[in-house]
Amino acid sequence: MSASKRKSSENRVVYSEFGNHESPATERATPNLPPEKQDLRVQATRAGRKGKTVTIITGFQSTPEILQGLLKQLKSQCGTGGTLKDNTIEIQGEHKQKILELLKQKGYKAKISGG
Repeated sequence: MSASKRKSSENRVVYSEFGNHESPATERATPNLPPEKQDLRVQATRAGRKGKTVTIITGFQSTPEILQGLLKQLKSQCGTGGTLKDNTIEIQGEHKQKILELLKQKGYKAKISGG
């Protein structure tokens, strides 16, 4: 068997009970709802962060590209750092009221959650 034939036969699946796992049909679609249809929760927490306060925004149903843009705007408005983890935005420090106002200006339905 030549080298080119061997390579193509190595990638071939003989049997798969649940189909091809690399197909686009198995990827979970991310709904891209408009801001007024998203119900967001804003809360400040210190859990698991060595005593540092972080403001967390959950409930997004948008693509990561849109969330990256929103994250950049929130970080610049709050004057601090932040990150995007699993459709959740984390902003360093306690900025619940400021973030709530900014999200409402952008048309999101947001509420403060927790104490």
